Amino acid sequence: MKTLHLLPLAFLFAFIFACNSPQKKINLTSNVSLVSNGVRIDYTDTGKGDTTLLFVHGWAINKTYWANQVAYFSKKYRVVTIDLPGFGKSGKNRTKWNTVAYGQDIKNVINQLGLKNVVLVGHSMAGNIVLQGCVDEPGHVLALVGVDNFKSVGIASADSVKDKQEYAKAIAAMKKDFKKVAIDWFNQGLFYKTTSQAIRNRILNDVTHTDSAVAIATQEWDNFNDVTALLKAKKKLYLINSDYQPTDTTGLVAKKIPFKLLIVHDTGHFPMVENPNAFNKLLDEVIAGLKG
Repeated sequence: MKTLHLLPLAFLFAFIFACNSPQKKINLTSNVSLVSNGVRIDYTDTGKGDTTLLFVHGWAINKTYWANQVAYFSKKYRVVTIDLPGFGKSGKNRTKWNTVAYGQDIKNVINQLGLKNVVLVGHSMAGNIVLQGCVDEPGHVLALVGVDNFKSVGIASADSVKDKQEYAKAIAAMKKDFKKVAIDWFNQGLFYKTTSQAIRNRILNDVTHTDSAVAIATQEWDNFNDVTALLKAKKKLYLINSDYQPTDTTGLVAKKIPFKLLIVHDTGHFPMVENPNAFNKLLDEVIAGLKG
């Protein structure tokens, strides 16, 4: 099932995902592109090291949301950020926008850039994407890091038929008035009381100026099963989640999926930009644990 996951508001709170720091203007070096299945992918490649951090952004935003992480982690590691096809500066010439297609992009990025010892970091929608990328290219991946996602893995809905009907209504609403629906979702479900106005404005500007056809297509129900994929990936799942909405780990425990939950307090859905210092500290902790 879908796990990003921009659903009608009441539905969203049950399903989605599954002190503020100012934004710094950081120049991302080596801004170039590669081609994955005929689609150009814009990326940055910064720093050096035996470990690579591959950062993948969430729905309707772009790779610049990792600027603070690039500046911090590239001092010790190779750091790659990408614009997913359909977003940012990447191409849009494709017809499939599902998790499987995006997972192939992650595999192609790893192979074409020769990445080794990769820590895949996926925000929001990209949680499933990096998970599929790991399933497709397990040999080079050290760990999976989800950022404010996988908040209800393995927890079945009481009425899956109704869920799909509600999901279809959400898609229809987006097709009718994309900007209004997107703004409502973010204002009522993804921002927190501490989210600064500057960050809110930035996100809403990027979301409302994205290609709505692509954005809607990425939200179509694609029957991706995160439990099956996590079991197949055979990697420990690290979750750096905000606590504005709780993370229910009972499904992960029940399915015996190894995980570690780390919490960024008092932020909304974008902890890497809302409190980059706290976020970076927790990701440092994840990497240190891998090396240990």
